[in-house]
Amino acid sequence: MKWVIKGSKATVPGIMKSSKPKSLFRPFEELQTLLEANSVILKDDGGDLQSNSPDPEEDPETDRALFEAAMADVAKIPQNICAKNHLKQPDVTGPGSTDESETLHHLENLIKTGKGFVVADTSEYVEGIGYNVNREIAKRLHNGEFSIQGHIDLHGLTVEQARQAFESFLQESITSDRRMVLIIHGRGLSSPAKPILKTKVIKWLTTGRWRKWVMAFTSARLCDGGAGATYVLLRKRPATRRYKRRKARRSKKLLDKSQSDY
Repeated sequence: MKWVIKGSKATVPGIMKSSKPKSLFRPFEELQTLLEANSVILKDDGGDLQSNSPDPEEDPETDRALFEAAMADVAKIPQNICAKNHLKQPDVTGPGSTDESETLHHLENLIKTGKGFVVADTSEYVEGIGYNVNREIAKRLHNGEFSIQGHIDLHGLTVEQARQAFESFLQESITSDRRMVLIIHGRGLSSPAKPILKTKVIKWLTTGRWRKWVMAFTSARLCDGGAGATYVLLRKRPATRRYKRRKARRSKKLLDKSQSDY
């Protein structure tokens, strides 16, 4: 077969060109003809193939009618002859269940009301006593046996602002003859390491000129701020060197007297 090229078109000699456009593709063009040739005409059954099942909406035997018919011969049992339940409830209490339930009860009260929380049992608790002071004083101070006569809140202050406010408050408390005061400094939970203000307050109470006036200090009870506040018990007179010497001489005299009595 030889190709004859004319211009940009190629034709084959001896083959006629189709009159239909080559761009149209009709695969189902003869489908109707095939269906008509192979179709089968069904005979009329005269209505014999209709379903004999009744319409559910027209069925007289409803579910309720069927149930009543099935339960027609059932007699009601009187209540007084019903069998009683004599099964015992399983005993879930074990040897350690009482202690466990009591612990859970205390834990529930602690979460709901805070009852049972002891600040002194936490790592945030602080306590200190001054010269020649019985440790029992600190316990009494934490237990709230001394009434609060003044308080100051250092929240939101810088260290320098807090120091100035702290010193002014203690000076005013000493001048006003206040014996027990409350200093609120916060727990410092947002601090990256140690609580800043709380640490500074403890340092100011135990160093410098104010330590002579501090008799004892402890973390406050939960109702007064807990570990975020500190009780401070102040002296009537500062514990100077002269005061310490006089106190030592007095203690020595009392000791000598008690020994002489024996």
